[in-house]
Amino acid sequence: MKHIDSHLHVRGESQYLDDVPPPTEMLHAAVFGSPVAHGNIESLNLEKARAVEGVVAVFSAKDVPGKNVFGPIIQDEELLASSKVNFIGQPVALVVAETPEIARKARGEIEIEVSPLPVVVDPRKAYQNGDFIKEPGTTSMGDVDAAWKDCDHVVEGSCEIGGQEHVYLETHRARALPKEDRCLQIFASTQSPAALQEAAHVLLGLAIHKIEVDVKRLGGGFGGKEDQATQWGVMAGMCALILQKPVELVLNRLEDIQMSGKRHPYSCDFKIGLDSEGKILAYDVSHYQNSGAFADLSTSVLERTVVHSTNGYYIPNVRVMAVPCRTNLPSNTAFRGFGGPQAMFVIESAINKAAEVMGMPAHEIQAKNLLTEGQSFFYGQKVKNCTMTETWNEACETFDFEGLRERVESFNKENFEHKKGFALMPICFGISFTTFHLNQGNSLVHVYQDGSVGVTTGGIEMGQGISTNMASIAARTFGISEERVKVESTNTTRIANMSPSAASATTDLNGNATILAVEQILDGLKEIAAVDLGIEDKGKIQIVDEVVCCDGAKTELTWKDLVMKSYLNRKRLSAHGHYATPGIHFDKATGQGNPFAYHVFGTCLTEVTVDCLRGIYTIDSAKIVHDIGRPINPTVDRGQVEGALAQGLGWMTLEDLQFNDEGRCLSHALSTYKAPDVYFMPDDLVVNFLENSDNKFGPLGTKAVGEPPLMYGIGVFFALRNAMRAFSPQSQLDFNSPLTPERVLMELHKDIQLIPQSREKGVLVES
Repeated sequence: MKHIDSHLHVRGESQYLDDVPPPTEMLHAAVFGSPVAHGNIESLNLEKARAVEGVVAVFSAKDVPGKNVFGPIIQDEELLASSKVNFIGQPVALVVAETPEIARKARGEIEIEVSPLPVVVDPRKAYQNGDFIKEPGTTSMGDVDAAWKDCDHVVEGSCEIGGQEHVYLETHRARALPKEDRCLQIFASTQSPAALQEAAHVLLGLAIHKIEVDVKRLGGGFGGKEDQATQWGVMAGMCALILQKPVELVLNRLEDIQMSGKRHPYSCDFKIGLDSEGKILAYDVSHYQNSGAFADLSTSVLERTVVHSTNGYYIPNVRVMAVPCRTNLPSNTAFRGFGGPQAMFVIESAINKAAEVMGMPAHEIQAKNLLTEGQSFFYGQKVKNCTMTETWNEACETFDFEGLRERVESFNKENFEHKKGFALMPICFGISFTTFHLNQGNSLVHVYQDGSVGVTTGGIEMGQGISTNMASIAARTFGISEERVKVESTNTTRIANMSPSAASATTDLNGNATILAVEQILDGLKEIAAVDLGIEDKGKIQIVDEVVCCDGAKTELTWKDLVMKSYLNRKRLSAHGHYATPGIHFDKATGQGNPFAYHVFGTCLTEVTVDCLRGIYTIDSAKIVHDIGRPINPTVDRGQVEGALAQGLGWMTLEDLQFNDEGRCLSHALSTYKAPDVYFMPDDLVVNFLENSDNKFGPLGTKAVGEPPLMYGIGVFFALRNAMRAFSPQSQLDFNSPLTPERVLMELHKDIQLIPQSREKGVLVES
């Protein structure tokens, strides 16, 4: 089965928010953002904007109908800033006009006076100032301080980890329509319709049932629309509610990059202790998260950073300090991996630095410390159904790791300016929300009289194939063709209280709920079939390829006939399924518990070639063994692995997100922010799924695939670093990402200084 939307995408028939014909008299909104990163608002003049021909209204904080504060975890952000601004682009006013062009023109007429306050963009400086989203917390296992004396090698270091722009194709947007009795219908590009509905309830002063949010599909999300889509939907809704006319709000690319949060940058310190054989005895790490101006999802992102700090390794003594630091940047937010990638980068950096000090290959230290069945993570959960070593061993054997080592060593001996490097990257990623109540999903299934089926869940289709998975799960559970199944838009009037499509849990939660709904309907269908066929035990009934079978033998009764007979006999042909992940618990105060239903494991082998005189490089190959369980749709799942890898490679190499000291984004457009393209990807890309794997927590035995493969991209950093060390073994290379070609060049030749002799020229000398 292919991705069910693929033929629509190829023909340009897939409908996104902008493709829905606009209603009559629809107005357009534009957002006026703060021109400075931090300061008190002294005055705000909206009159010139209101005087522009074609402008219908201009709104500020005083016009917000309800309570002007929101936030998914900590309510600390205003919809429209009232007295103080905290980052460049923070929304201050809304212009509503007859066309988008008029709205943006009028926005330029708004005058604001801000008395400046100190701007902080560095999380360590925010930490020194005591400016936290939440107080620092520490999670530990064993006795780290006592363990150092037993270590033959103790190594310390630091990492600077860059952020990442989501670069979804469809920027933030929403369309709101006023309905009778002060009701609102909002079409939004959001991963979390319920969050938008709940925020609108507070900010607009409406009961939740008066707000309907509908989402057909997104043009990409990657976490950037899990929570940050909320405010734009509410703004459109506010304008529509006040003016009683349809209103659309669309951010262009420049506005989107300036106003929205990114992957969190981190600044980290590590200390690692090992015995002479390479066994890790102790690990101490401090994570300083750059949270941005407001809480958003930063505390939850940091929780996942903490619990993924040891990646796929067993370490008996661990201490993790983590603090979300408030800075004057747009509030950083969810991004594929949700804090896990930053944590894994640090432990891999610690292992690589230890390997350099000890004079042994990093992959030997990695292999000696991989998790095995029954061991405990430092947050208390035991490792179950562990395939960490299986994926590692299969990757080494299938992809001839020893042959690769010999080939790379031979190449490096024979070449001066070009060097090759390789790295193995194991991953271990937990599946479930660390926030307990979000681990639930719902599905509404209808079987119509002609045998066709409609499925509505809380899952959002954003290119990851959730619609394909839901159709396949429903069809396979019923025993019918996928062509009979239509997956409806996600709508808060059909599915209430839905969790966001995030945490790699969307297929698990909604797929299991769909199975439960289908099974309710199947029970009645089998009862009718048993009566019709004169069989006492309905448990003998199965539906296979749309034919009713008894003990595996086909009968004359077809799916369509059975559905009609059930309808005429008044059996239920609609059902609602609710699924809650069993066996999970997590105490956020202590950082201990069993937060994940299961873990995903895998290993990636990456090879690179670096031109060490110019700093440029190619990624020659990326070869992966990934534990997917029993894939629902191998084609869709393989696409997820490859797409996540591309995003991870980009984060580690090209995507250099930069802000200046005034808090202004310098990589503010696709001309100044480089994302990977097809030519950047390795020509030799292999994805093998681990065979004979199963997962009782996943629908039909599958494992989540959305986020874990992104972490394979971390391996390219260390492959590049190994190539650089082959060129300059004595260089003290930093653990700062992304490792752009410019950074490669400067790292390799940082002992070269430019000493000016005159204003016109300089001379290069070795220090």
